[in-house]
Amino acid sequence: MRLFLATVTSCLLATSAFGAQARALSQNERQVCGWGAQIAAEAQQAKLSGVTLYATRKKLQVRKFAKPWMRMTAFGITEQTYNSRSRLKPAAIKQTYYEQCAQHAVAKR
Repeated sequence: MRLFLATVTSCLLATSAFGAQARALSQNERQVCGWGAQIAAEAQQAKLSGVTLYATRKKLQVRKFAKPWMRMTAFGITEQTYNSRSRLKPAAIKQTYYEQCAQHAVAKR
C-alpha cells in the first residue's frame, strides 16, 4: 500500500511539475515552439505522402517567413524530419516537437 501511495504521489508531482514548466514559458517561447512543431508536422506529412526532400525544400524556399531566422530553421527542421526513420503521424510529431522544445526552453534558463 505504501508503494502504491508513493507511486501515485510521484506521478502527481511529476504532472504538476510539467504543468509548471509549461506555464513558465513566455508568450514568445510558446509561439516559437508552436511554429517549429507546425513545420515538423508539415515535413512529416510530406515525407509520409512520398514527397521528396528536394520538393519540400523548394516549397519552403518560396514561402514567406516573418523573421529572417525562420527560413533556415525551417530547412533544418525539415531535413531532420526527413532523416528520421520515424513513421509517426504528423500530429504525434507536432506534439513531441512542442514538448521537447518547451523542455529545452525551460532548461536553457
